[in-house]
Amino acid sequence: MTKDKNWIQGAIKHPGAFTKKAEERGMSVKEFAAKVTANPDEYDKTTVKQANLAKTLSKLRKHKQSKNK
Repeated sequence: MTKDKNWIQGAIKHPGAFTKKAEERGMSVKEFAAKVTANPDEYDKTTVKQANLAKTLSKLRKHKQSKNK
């Protein structure tokens, strides 16, 4: 299995779109992602995918920060 180090660039089609949706609802990205993943039937497919990606990227960021300490 080859690892593509630039997969994130391909995964993000509209940078800032999920953040905008969260801010419109008066929530942080983390709060909105949790709400969307808890109730996926209430949101469109794109928003659910964005929420899953937001959670994944936050985990990657935490992992990377812990390695640098």
